[in-house]
Amino acid sequence: AALSLWIFSFSLAEARCRPDAMDEEYDVCVCGTGLKECILSGLLSVHGKKVLHLDRNNYYGGDCASLNITNLFQRFRPGTEPPKELGVNRDWNVDLIPKFIMASGNLVKILLKTKVSRYLEWKSCDGSYVYQFQEAGFFSDAKFIHKVPTSAADGLKSPLMGILEKPRFINFAQFIMNWEDDNPATQQGLDPKRHTMAQVYSKFGLQEGTIDFIGHAVALHINDEYL
Repeated sequence: AALSLWIFSFSLAEARCRPDAMDEEYDVCVCGTGLKECILSGLLSVHGKKVLHLDRNNYYGGDCASLNITNLFQRFRPGTEPPKELGVNRDWNVDLIPKFIMASGNLVKILLKTKVSRYLEWKSCDGSYVYQFQEAGFFSDAKFIHKVPTSAADGLKSPLMGILEKPRFINFAQFIMNWEDDNPATQQGLDPKRHTMAQVYSKFGLQEGTIDFIGHAVALHINDEYL
């Protein structure tokens, strides 16, 4: 435990090839290399524990792994080699479970604290889209897929809202962007401990359709309980 920060990660295939590498004493053995196991190992290691991290697969990540083309075929078509025309392993990175994390959420803070983030690759989302039918106009075809507006500038161009609704959305977006937890002047009389989200929407006069895409497409709530 006095050996500061040590994490040993082995797949069972590596362990069979290097049995001498396992001939040590550890404070903790963690089985599986999924996200929760990695976070647990990271927390233990930053508190001075010597951790042995094992996985039965020859790749890391458990059910949340990102696989190259060879591992992908071994998992879903065992005994079959990937066709040569599909290219080399470095051209492939297939997520078994696509991960989507809010940039300022608690999970990001945990990943940074445990240093698990060093083993992850990050990419910011270019945008979110929703399905909503829009009839064809004189100069445009019918539309079904629309980009979710996440800024005042997006709100001006979005077909998801009418002309009268756009100024209300822009005021709401600017209010959110300017919010500071420790500065009541930015909160426009709203108290997050006292007012519900429904009251916030009501203050800005937002319509039901706008509330739907803000709550579900922007904030990713799966139901309306957050209101």
